[in-house]
Amino acid sequence: MRAIDLTGKRGVIFGVANQRSIAWAISEALAAAGAELAFTYLNERLKESVEKTVAPLGAPRLLECDATDDAQVASVYDNLKASWGSLDFVIHSVAYAEKDDLGGAFSATTRQGFRVALEASAYSLIPVVRHAAPLMTAGGSIVTMTFEASERVFPGYNVMGTAKAALENEVRQLANEFGPSNIRVNAISAGPLATLAARSIPGFNDMRHAFAERAPLRRNITHAEVGGAALFLCSDLSTGITGAVLPVDAGYSIMGI
Repeated sequence: MRAIDLTGKRGVIFGVANQRSIAWAISEALAAAGAELAFTYLNERLKESVEKTVAPLGAPRLLECDATDDAQVASVYDNLKASWGSLDFVIHSVAYAEKDDLGGAFSATTRQGFRVALEASAYSLIPVVRHAAPLMTAGGSIVTMTFEASERVFPGYNVMGTAKAALENEVRQLANEFGPSNIRVNAISAGPLATLAARSIPGFNDMRHAFAERAPLRRNITHAEVGGAALFLCSDLSTGITGAVLPVDAGYSIMGI
C-alpha cells in the first residue's frame, strides 16, 4: 500500500479547541504524515487551551482568528504568506449555535440564533477559502466538517442541521469556482463523536447508541478514522475528488431502516 507522505506540505487548521476536537484528530494524522501545521485560536481566553493541545507537535505557529471576522481571517493568511509564501491545505472545523437554539422546538429558533449559527457554521467557509486561494499557487485541498443532519432530522440538532445543509452547498459552489485553479474543496460527514461541543447537544448519547445499533459496522466511528479520511483528502491520492461529501459513519447513512 502506498504510504501518504506530506513532507514539505503546509497547512492551517481552523477549529482546534482541545484534545477531543475533531480538528485535533485530523491535525495528528497530518503531522504524522510529515506536514507542517499552523493553528488558529478564537481569542486570548482560549489560547492557552490550544497551546496545550498542540504542544506535542513542538512549537507550531498559532494565530488568533475569529472566523466570523473577515479581517481576522485575512490577517491569518497575510501572516502565512509572509512566513511560508504558499499553502497546500486548509482544515475548516468551525461550528457554533446558541445553546437556546439546540433542543426544543425547531420553530422556536430565533432570528438572531439562526444568523449566528449560519454565519459561524456555514458562511465562515467562504472567506476561509477566498483568502486561502491566492496562496495555493500549486493547487491545494480544503476540507470542512459536516453531519448527516444536513439531510435528515436529528432531534435536538435543530438549526445546526440547517447550517450544515448550507455548508454542503457551499462546498459544491466553491469546488466549481476554484477547480480551474486546481483547488479542491470537500467535506467529511462524520458520525457522532464525543467532543465537548457535541455533548451539549440534547440527546447526543441516544444519537450515538442509534448509530451503533443501525450502522452496518455495528459501532460508532473513532476520531482517528476521521483523521485518516482528512489525510486522504489532503493528499495526492485524492486529486480527482472535489465537491464531495465523504461519509465516515460506519455506513449509517446507507440504511433505510
